[in-house]
Amino acid sequence: MGRTGIAVGLNRGFITSSLTKKQLRRRPSQRKGTLGKRVLSVRKVIQEVAGLSPYEKRIIELFKTNQPKDLKKAGKLAAKRLGTNRRGKRKIELVQNLYRAMRKQQQAKH
Repeated sequence: MGRTGIAVGLNRGFITSSLTKKQLRRRPSQRKGTLGKRVLSVRKVIQEVAGLSPYEKRIIELFKTNQPKDLKKAGKLAAKRLGTNRRGKRKIELVQNLYRAMRKQQQAKH
């Protein structure tokens, strides 16, 4: 939808072609929440040094049973510890990937 030439409404303003639309610079607020290289590398180092937290270890123990009720319990535990369901889901995904990697390493050894 282009401009209408009318002074009010969603498409108010002087009629211009779609080619002359002004290109705006990206604002700092638009990159809020994106992960930078430095923060990512620092988090990796901390994860290597500190290892898993106790509740993450508990989640892995629940994964080992591989029963649906325990997987749900793991999700609830993560959500309770982290504050929101979305954060809990993200953590569950992360810990599952760690667990899979650990199992692959164990299978490679044998």
